[in-house]
Amino acid sequence: MTHDDAPAPKIDISVPHSARIWNYWLGGTDNYEVDRRAGDAYVKVYPQIVELARTGRLFLARAIHFLAGEAGVRQFLDIGTGLPTVDNTHEVAQRIAPDSHVVYVDNDPLVLAHARALLTSTPEGTTHYIDADLRDPDRLLERARGILDFSRPVALMLMGVMGHIVDDEEAQSIVGRLKDALVPGSYLALYDSTDTETSLNEAQSGYDDTGAVPYRLRRPEFVHRYFEGLEPVEPGIVPCSLWRPEVQPLEVVDHPTMCGVARKP
Repeated sequence: MTHDDAPAPKIDISVPHSARIWNYWLGGTDNYEVDRRAGDAYVKVYPQIVELARTGRLFLARAIHFLAGEAGVRQFLDIGTGLPTVDNTHEVAQRIAPDSHVVYVDNDPLVLAHARALLTSTPEGTTHYIDADLRDPDRLLERARGILDFSRPVALMLMGVMGHIVDDEEAQSIVGRLKDALVPGSYLALYDSTDTETSLNEAQSGYDDTGAVPYRLRRPEFVHRYFEGLEPVEPGIVPCSLWRPEVQPLEVVDHPTMCGVARKP
């Protein structure tokens, strides 16, 4: 495991943080009282959020099973990785293909601290962490190119992060810039929550009002646009619980999410 050596900025525990709340919902302990209060308030309005969080995490694992197994990808760029829990990208990928190379990208100081302590690698592969911002894709790619070989296929992972880019045009532009950097045979794996359930919209609005970094829920058609120019693998762009559920049997519930894995031709 390697990482940037720049000192991490101070962790702010005065406002809730989405990565820490997600960690709380998934049963982790890397969170603070302010996060637990915000998470519990969210659950009161939208109780299904805990299952939605779990469903997204299971999609990540199923997508990597496909990418490292059937698709034969050996390079993974996981942007907005969040806090390590169980079955992180490198763990799933290297379990299937020990020679997988994984780069995590985030700009949160708590994520950085845990990445330095917890993320490891198989002897055959590598696991790296870079401190970079999704809002600056060119700088992010410059640093990733110092680790991954962009002349070969890369799996670009954007798991539940694009809502942090609240401007619609900027969100599509960022994904487009990242896709442009990939060679044919690369893949995009992405999921996001959508705005199709009133109670989820209300819960998110309440969370945004806490002063935390807001998260924009969008229409399913908007999520579809992230995959433009790519070839979606079966079953296409669908709610997370409907993407190859046979790989990890789970109750199929139509949560307000959209996800997909698509190949660059």
